[in-house]
Amino acid sequence: MTTTPWTPAAAAALADALDHAVLDRGVPGGVLVLGTAGTTEAAGRTVTARGAVAPECGRAAPDERTRYDLASLTKITATWALTGRALAGGLLDLDEPLRARFPHLPSPGGWLTVRQLLAHSAGLQPETRLDRYLHLDRPLAELLCAEQLVATPGTEHRYINRGYVLLGLLLADAHGTPLDALGDRYWNELGMRDTEFGPVRRSPAVAPTEQRLRGAPRTWGIPHDPNAALLNGIAGHAGVFSTAADLAAFAEHLLTADDPWLTASLRPQIAVEAGRSRGLGWLVTDTGAAYHHGYTGTSLYLCPALGRYAVLLTNAVYHGFSGSRLTPLRDRILAAVTAP
Repeated sequence: MTTTPWTPAAAAALADALDHAVLDRGVPGGVLVLGTAGTTEAAGRTVTARGAVAPECGRAAPDERTRYDLASLTKITATWALTGRALAGGLLDLDEPLRARFPHLPSPGGWLTVRQLLAHSAGLQPETRLDRYLHLDRPLAELLCAEQLVATPGTEHRYINRGYVLLGLLLADAHGTPLDALGDRYWNELGMRDTEFGPVRRSPAVAPTEQRLRGAPRTWGIPHDPNAALLNGIAGHAGVFSTAADLAAFAEHLLTADDPWLTASLRPQIAVEAGRSRGLGWLVTDTGAAYHHGYTGTSLYLCPALGRYAVLLTNAVYHGFSGSRLTPLRDRILAAVTAP
């Protein structure tokens, strides 16, 4: 495998950008790992940590073992990865209708495919709103599939959570094993010992997220995503907690395993905007990057051609969500991961 290590100048510039995000009160603190696959851990990783875990955690400073709520990075670290294994094992098929394996699923959703769900092109309704299904006896997968579609499957990119909620339910069904147990088994194989579905025990080593109501306890150790919380923290779209060290190990595995699932997933499936398409799970760029963000302030980037990756973990929603708070830092990492 040919690799192009991060330059000291690039690493310093991104460390400065993380500094600015903290000093501008965009985030309480965060951890950035820049790595090159195929080298020893010490030589292949540059770890930058800035700020504090959160005021509630006293003087605790973040490091690569601090746990953060991954939010939508769950889609990649759990659901996308487990779907690849299920496809390889013949438990799922990428392009046959879901009803071929799960005949109990009603129309119209039963005629969707795994490919469409992964690529956010299934045409499912955009609002997750699992609260509307509380106290109903019918299985959630059937309720999701029974709802009317808002677009013809395979024709439009609409980033939504419902497809991954459904995939998480189907993975558990296909294996006859709960999703969190499937995740634990996979992460343990990769040595990701600090990765798990929440809730997790509150401690200074776990970054709190948002205070949703004034005077109420801050969200801490339970998934920030309310729909994941309704599913007891175990969902296909959100709910996983992890560390920068574990995500670095995950990225290194992806870049060195010569896995045909990753290769297939980075082929563009549907256009998102100029220079950017959706693969299977991942966003892919014309410059050769693949990446995914999490709502709480997390990101994972790959450049397979250069053997590079970047992990960014923050609790940016601590001060309330702002879609632009991390945009400058995220954009700089995305440009740098593919730079010569």
